[in-house]
Amino acid sequence: ALFWSIFLLTIVMLMASLFLCQSLSSALADEAIAWETRVWIFERYGTSSRAFYTVFEFTFSGGWPNYARKLVEEVSPAYALFFFCFIISVNFAMFKIVSALFLRDTLAVANSNAELAVQEKTKQKEHYASKLMDFFQAADTSNDGCLSLAELDTILANEKVRTWLSIMEVDVHDTE
Repeated sequence: ALFWSIFLLTIVMLMASLFLCQSLSSALADEAIAWETRVWIFERYGTSSRAFYTVFEFTFSGGWPNYARKLVEEVSPAYALFFFCFIISVNFAMFKIVSALFLRDTLAVANSNAELAVQEKTKQKEHYASKLMDFFQAADTSNDGCLSLAELDTILANEKVRTWLSIMEVDVHDTE
């Protein structure tokens, strides 16, 4: 999603910069426009590469009024429509869509991690239950499927069993 988002944004910025470069080429030769303004237009929109860099700047810097105001006030008010459409479609719509795509991917990864954590915890509980079952089967010396208090006391007398139960976080004093 990231590659295609950047690709689409680059194409839109390229089209905008070519439009500005071509539409402002006549303003460079217009004697009715002040010399300083024509120099400013050339420095920002005079070639396709300059225009692309300027579009890149006003797309990502948030300073688009600095690039639009002089064109609207001193060249043609029609450029207000261009900037209105560009800023609305790119800065608001496209950036929000790209942000939503990233958020969706991030939440999917987080959800996947949560599911893995639940699976891991379930596996740990099953392993713990299996070890306890093995302990109770070993303690049941009468093999009747029930563990009597005498059988439990006999197995708890073994220090290794007490250590193993403490590792399993079972307090052996709970049996007394």
